[in-house]
Amino acid sequence: MVIEIQDETLRGLKLTEPQALLDLAVGLFTERQITLGRAAEIARLTQLDFQREIGRRGIPIHYDIEDLQSDLRTLAALNDK
Repeated sequence: MVIEIQDETLRGLKLTEPQALLDLAVGLFTERQITLGRAAEIARLTQLDFQREIGRRGIPIHYDIEDLQSDLRTLAALNDK
């Protein structure tokens, strides 16, 4: 997908392409439309760097009971090996 925004629309914002991608990724992540991994990919950051950025912005990582249960199953399977 290619998104074009006219320069006049962004006049005065001093918004760079990397900043626009990061803001898009943060917005989609915050709205729970994408995973942390996908958000990092869109922002062109590592997952760790994206986690640092959302932490800097005070945005919590989405981690619910299903995620915990999945992680516990994975740990149990690894311990069985």
